[in-house]
Amino acid sequence: MSDVVHVSGIGGVGMSALAQALLDQGARVSGSDRLLDTGDMTETLACLARQGVALCPQDGSGVTPQTARLVVSSAIEADNPEMVRARASGVPVVHRAAELADLTRGLRLIAVTGTCGKSTVTAMLGCLLEGAGFDPFVVNGAAVAGWSAGGARIGSVRKGAGPWAVVEADESDKSLLVFAPEHAIITNASADHFGLGETQSLFAAFRARVPGVVIDGRQESGRPEGLRLEGWNGFFTFEGVEYGVPMPGEHNVYNAWHAVRMARALGAPPDKLAAALRGFGGVERRLQRVGMCGGAMVVDDYAHNPEKLAAAWTTLAAAFPAGVCAAWRPHGYAPLRKMLEGLVPVFARVCRPVDTLLLLPVYDAGGTADRTITSGVLASQLRDKGVTVNHIQTLEEAESVMRSKAVAGGALVTFGARDPDLPRLAARLAGRSCEFGKGCV
Repeated sequence: MSDVVHVSGIGGVGMSALAQALLDQGARVSGSDRLLDTGDMTETLACLARQGVALCPQDGSGVTPQTARLVVSSAIEADNPEMVRARASGVPVVHRAAELADLTRGLRLIAVTGTCGKSTVTAMLGCLLEGAGFDPFVVNGAAVAGWSAGGARIGSVRKGAGPWAVVEADESDKSLLVFAPEHAIITNASADHFGLGETQSLFAAFRARVPGVVIDGRQESGRPEGLRLEGWNGFFTFEGVEYGVPMPGEHNVYNAWHAVRMARALGAPPDKLAAALRGFGGVERRLQRVGMCGGAMVVDDYAHNPEKLAAAWTTLAAAFPAGVCAAWRPHGYAPLRKMLEGLVPVFARVCRPVDTLLLLPVYDAGGTADRTITSGVLASQLRDKGVTVNHIQTLEEAESVMRSKAVAGGALVTFGARDPDLPRLAARLAGRSCEFGKGCV
């Protein structure tokens, strides 16, 4: 293949996964990223460069006569220099979801979507099918333990050679409707990127596209049989077989329950599934234990909306009675504005008197966002509800406060999406080296 696929914003979790999948298919890939423009060569970008991806500034220069198409996400605005250059040069512009859907053509596709839990369920299902001998092609929204080949690959992609594909389908920009899966899992639905009514309509439209098995968590009133939690693990029973979930929290038992039921519907043997689930190594930035700091456990998590924050904080509170000190950075101005009314009661409910919330400024990726609703607005409303909240300005300040809060039986937690410095902060607290997309060593 002589032409080059150019990926704009290639350092992001979704775009880096797509770039890895393209490389696995033998494509030539180039890419740009705003982080690269600021001089931040993350491990994700370095990993892609080591595999032959040509990295360049996001100034339009990456779109050349050899560019077959420009792949973008919904985060790339119309006035982005690469979009401008592509339009002027007649280079086709393709959305990430459409490119991924094209890569799965000819495979039996299972799509996993939902407001919360889809990355974990996708990872679990991929590992279950791997353990059952299905050898699936998997593209996830987060790195999975054991898939990075020691940093040689982007860990959110499993190459696979079997007839099955498992992909995480994103609801945030409605691009899940690009996929036409044979089977699907819908984990749940809540107001996040859209109001609840619009979200439910979106998932209903997606479900109507699926001719096969649909595990739909929105419509289930039951719960996993034999559900119990023991420390950092959970358990449930399905078809008379007990499954151990090596991740904390009731929500992860539900995630595993969804994945196991889909795998069984595809004919995977229960004994192999139980063994595969017991050996599941987890998902990067999903209640990921990074290490210890002054007797406190350091945990890194991707939670960025009310439901995810509530599930994670509740799980941590149960495990760490001495207190949770968590730094959270809202991942964008528009999401914060939409979620503000939901965030206030969630933090008021889950934050105990022994807990502290460190609220960082909104992650600003540039562009034309409305910046009128800030972290300071949320902090003021939380104080009115009695939440112990510090509105801090820098990660360095957060690190100082967190170190002062480190006590035995407590947890220091970094929460938030998009910002690669959050897992780096967790790694520093634990005295480890860490790069976003590779993990901590």
